[in-house]
Amino acid sequence: MSLLDSASFPETQRIRAMPDVLFVLSPPRSFSSVVSTMIGQHPQMYGFPELHLFRGETLGEVVRMERLRRRLNGPPGLLRLLAEVRFGGQAGPGVRQAAAWVHDNVDRDVADVFREVTQATWDHLGEHRVVVEKSPGDTLHLTALERQVRCFPKARYLHLTRHPMNNRSSLTDFLDGQARRRGMGDRARVSTMEPILGWALAHRNILEVTRLMAPGQVLRVKGEDVLSDPDRTLPQIAEWLGLRTDAEAIEAMKHPETSPYAWPGPPGARGGNDGKFMRSPALRPGRVSQGDLAAAIDGGEIDQPAPTLASFQDMAHQLGYA
Repeated sequence: MSLLDSASFPETQRIRAMPDVLFVLSPPRSFSSVVSTMIGQHPQMYGFPELHLFRGETLGEVVRMERLRRRLNGPPGLLRLLAEVRFGGQAGPGVRQAAAWVHDNVDRDVADVFREVTQATWDHLGEHRVVVEKSPGDTLHLTALERQVRCFPKARYLHLTRHPMNNRSSLTDFLDGQARRRGMGDRARVSTMEPILGWALAHRNILEVTRLMAPGQVLRVKGEDVLSDPDRTLPQIAEWLGLRTDAEAIEAMKHPETSPYAWPGPPGARGGNDGKFMRSPALRPGRVSQGDLAAAIDGGEIDQPAPTLASFQDMAHQLGYA
């Protein structure tokens, strides 16, 4: 199901009961930080930072993978969430207590950990809200998505897209920035893989795990539409979730900068969202442009075999980028 021009959805495609969890599935560099945070600012929702929980069966497996990225105490988003809702805030003591909690719970199943932090959030807020989580790097791993869906089969899933050429440009800039910070030179990148390959892999994985879901359980949304026309798209998303669509609720969604995770984070837990977003989290009005995949292919900008290029165009067309 894709986001339609109309504000109403067919009755057969609605699930009116408010869910406990909304997972936003998207490749990296697809506006996921700003869009997820906007959705999470709805008065009946709460936006999590990136938890990165579903790449392993246990929290210990996840922590070991994070250590390979020099994150010694686990995913920074998980530490920030725990500090915020359970240990008195994201100052030093809260982060240290969160790190100790992670250390004490490394043998626990990741689904149990997710349920516990969700319950801790509800206790902290004093009410039940729909929690919103996104970990875009997980979409590159089919096993991670399969684990997530297996653990939460009744969750709602929002499939967020971005034009492949704009995604490619954003990822290229990100990788070049990483390379410069590591002293590798202006043109050297951390990865030499064609960025659009990751875009295609992530969307293929998302389509695979969502293809058999119930009508109305998954909604596909263009990130460009959300940022270009929030007054049209945000009420549609709220309606799909069975939430308020009044002006006050929609206005709250247009202020991602008010999220407790819309800043780089405290020492020991920096991260949990896209760095560029955290440095400038306010919604910037204006139409978001879309690239031209056909022109890039015709101009030889993407150096891939012809069958691969054809599959890129098919995928882009399927996602609404003609």
